[in-house]
Amino acid sequence: MPIQELADLTWEEVRDLNRLRTVAILPVGAIEAHGPHLPLGTDVIIAQAMARAGAERLELEGFKAVVLPALPFTAAPFGAAFPGTLSISPTTITDLVFELARELTRQKFAALAIANAHLDPAHLGALILAVARAREAALLPVVCPDLSRKPWAPRLTEEFQSGACHAGRYEGSVVLFARPELVREEIRHALPPNPASLSDAIRDGAHTFEEAGGPRAYFGWPADASAKEGKATVETLGAILAEAVRGELPSEAA
Repeated sequence: MPIQELADLTWEEVRDLNRLRTVAILPVGAIEAHGPHLPLGTDVIIAQAMARAGAERLELEGFKAVVLPALPFTAAPFGAAFPGTLSISPTTITDLVFELARELTRQKFAALAIANAHLDPAHLGALILAVARAREAALLPVVCPDLSRKPWAPRLTEEFQSGACHAGRYEGSVVLFARPELVREEIRHALPPNPASLSDAIRDGAHTFEEAGGPRAYFGWPADASAKEGKATVETLGAILAEAVRGELPSEAA
């Protein structure tokens, strides 16, 4: 059965959903520089692929799932100096996710699962706060696995775990799998590796891609990306999202 997209349904079709057993999945990304070879919407593409893969896994495991329209705007200060990056305040994101959780609670959905592919610290902090606020307000469970931390990070690729993974092999592979027509292949193959660890630079106090050693807004090994790796990564991301949801919902929800 095809994955249901909320925006494609009519109000009567949503009325007839068994919403108490349905998880709403929100893909979250950013419009942000991803090197000279990947589109600004790379994180959104990854988040949408993760959301659909997670929905498929949940459906196989007895849950119901519906994918919400992607949230493409968020805090992206690391890439703000690059043309095209659209960075908004973390407070706006926290408020939006919290209000969405409140609305989904009103409509009696089982949970809100966030398929997040944007790892800027300001953005992650905004999501963490939104989850906490939803819990304090006794809203429906809001599930948002932080891919940069255990237990999820060790399940992803070697490049991802190195921290040199912005617009490199990890992200480039997913885009090659999901939206290959958007990859500038000639440029990608000509790019030298940039092994600078973005995560290490963040811990050392960097606040921009340039400070972290990425003057062209990429880190890692973009020329090594492949659609085959991208397919495997999407499957892993979907499994992570489904597992995180299972950990928050009571067994009778399945």
